[in-house]
Amino acid sequence: MIAGVVLAAGASRRFADGRGVQKLVASAAGKPVIRWTVEHLLAAPIDEVVVVTGHERDAVRGALASLRVRIVDNPHFTRGLGASLEAGLAALPAAVTGAIIALGDQPTVSTAVINTLIDAWHDRRMPIVAPLYRGVRGNPVLFAASLFPELRAVGGDHGARDIITRSPDRVTLVDVDADMPLDVDDRASLDAVASLLGAGI
Repeated sequence: MIAGVVLAAGASRRFADGRGVQKLVASAAGKPVIRWTVEHLLAAPIDEVVVVTGHERDAVRGALASLRVRIVDNPHFTRGLGASLEAGLAALPAAVTGAIIALGDQPTVSTAVINTLIDAWHDRRMPIVAPLYRGVRGNPVLFAASLFPELRAVGGDHGARDIITRSPDRVTLVDVDADMPLDVDDRASLDAVASLLGAGI
């Protein structure tokens, strides 16, 4: 059983929309950023998707209306990605054997990339599977359930990065012939992402 955990709790301090819009609910090619991210996960063979909210949680929840997801609130979202990671993993059923950790502000991560990670997970049986975008490691990353205790102990704003870098022998890197997905951090990156999504990437 593979789950998806989408980290969508951040305060998006760098996003200067000019209209007071939270970046995850800003429109990109006709849909909120977070909805693109989640829909790409839902189109993959994933059993359950958990979305961790925090900053402007009601707006994010509204952007995901009618989607088959479970929303978990992280009241400690100001502590960084680690707190959201802990909240999301704690909400997963005991039967989950692996989880794809995705960032809510990367809506151009395609279902094809997610499928590639899942296929490598089944084929190679490694605890960690990460994409290599033209030679550069990126997100999302698939982790075996055996690593959940380590992930839940991650603090600060580094997410799971340290676990990946300190144990390369546990990592399978999967080549992806695409550019590194953009984070939506400002108006310029939102416009770039919208252009890519509008072109059907």
